[in-house]
Amino acid sequence: MLVSGALSLTPSVAGGVWYGGRGLFCGGSGLSAIDYITIATAGNASDFGDMTTSGETRALSNGSRAVVDIWGSTTIEYLTIATTGNSTDFGDLSNSRSGTACCSDGTTGLIAGGTSYVNTIDQLTISTTGNTTDFGDLTGNTGYHGACSGSTRGVFAGGWSGSVHPNIIDFVTIATPGNATDFGDLTVGRQTSGTSDLTRGVFAGGWSSPSMYNTIDYITIATTGNATDFGDLLSTVRWADLTNDGTTAVYGGGNSTNVIQKFTIQTTGNATDFGDLTSAKNQSGACSGD
Repeated sequence: MLVSGALSLTPSVAGGVWYGGRGLFCGGSGLSAIDYITIATAGNASDFGDMTTSGETRALSNGSRAVVDIWGSTTIEYLTIATTGNSTDFGDLSNSRSGTACCSDGTTGLIAGGTSYVNTIDQLTISTTGNTTDFGDLTGNTGYHGACSGSTRGVFAGGWSGSVHPNIIDFVTIATPGNATDFGDLTVGRQTSGTSDLTRGVFAGGWSSPSMYNTIDYITIATTGNATDFGDLLSTVRWADLTNDGTTAVYGGGNSTNVIQKFTIQTTGNATDFGDLTSAKNQSGACSGD
């Protein structure tokens, strides 16, 4: 059982629980610093340690280990979430690309898409270091999309194809390698970021040239269909990332800002202020655990 402040979660579903009370924001454009927060307690972030490689990232976890994909390389690094310190080499991605999206079921991690606009989905076993293997393909060639996952499904939404910002949402069954299937559509096509509890996925903010969005959408992960409006961020934001503790979602950085916003996943409404990151961060991969 994972305990996150007052939150007690029993991993009674397949794949277990892959989030917890400590949120991490790893690296970012031109940065190696890792920040951490306690998600149940609003306030400013503290220094956790450093990535061995600086740059934009996306991250996933199994509730205790964070795995971080460093964009523009094949490098994957990992951290023990409960213990502050620097990252360690995990292995390599199948090929070098930026703009990926990550999710997990607590056992298997998926790293999908990216530039130069590919449909590749890689998989890894979070508890075992090593290189990724092929999982399957997205329905389209996209990067900069948002991802979330329930106990069995991984969901990938929006992005950028090099010519358009699709509103397409794809899904896969994480325990069963294979190609993605159409889930439905976002309320607006855009680059975005995602997170989820066991039942509801949310996709917040983003960019679709020339517009930026404060939009938050939500889906029910077990039921295919189009996304529904959830509420709004405090401002129009792109290049930020989301994580959660099973109750509260936090959205940090973006647009060269250090602002962290929060909202309750199961209650629709607008985001409120949480606190600040240690510095302004773009594309700082977020995940959580204990």
